[in-house]
Amino acid sequence: MKFKLITALLVVAVIAGLYGWWRIDLRWRPHDITKNQAEITKILETSGWVSPGLPGPKLYMVGFRSCPDCLRFKLEQWPKLQAAQVDTRLIEVARPDLNGVSQSTPAERSTVAELWVNRSWALSQRWDETPIDGWTADGIIPADGDTARTAVVDAGRDMVMKLRPLLKENGITFAYPLLIWWTQDGKMRGCACEKAETQGYALKDLGA
Repeated sequence: MKFKLITALLVVAVIAGLYGWWRIDLRWRPHDITKNQAEITKILETSGWVSPGLPGPKLYMVGFRSCPDCLRFKLEQWPKLQAAQVDTRLIEVARPDLNGVSQSTPAERSTVAELWVNRSWALSQRWDETPIDGWTADGIIPADGDTARTAVVDAGRDMVMKLRPLLKENGITFAYPLLIWWTQDGKMRGCACEKAETQGYALKDLGA
């Protein structure tokens, strides 16, 4: 009886230890991308990303302008990454309508199209520095009513749809901000990095 009790206590201790390890560490870790690497890389490289053009490793971030976790990541983590010479490649998208309700504004769609077409890092910075409700996209060609620019906005949405199943095969459920990067030893990694704990792994991998 005593032996059975000790065994049961040991099992409970092991389970508790494993749960604690998962809770504070494993669940926050990014995923290695081992499947569809070439296809995912091509989708990212041919998208309308903008960056400061730094010479270090590449970090792709897919987000939308009003995404709270995207804003937090830019504010808190980009300075560290850029100080480490990481080329932060931002891909802004205008989300599609949901149940007949628009998830983007005309100014947002116009700005996304302009970023994809002319790839201006300076424009992305001005947009981020302006309160969301105060951005009117002055001087930017409207996307609505412009067939070519509407197609560019749709290209961003198509990019997200293409990435979803490819990333799912690597254990990544698409969410914003989506981060994809390469470690110093060449591994391709990614995460839906909404949590600071997961973001920390990305910074560590990139030497920031």
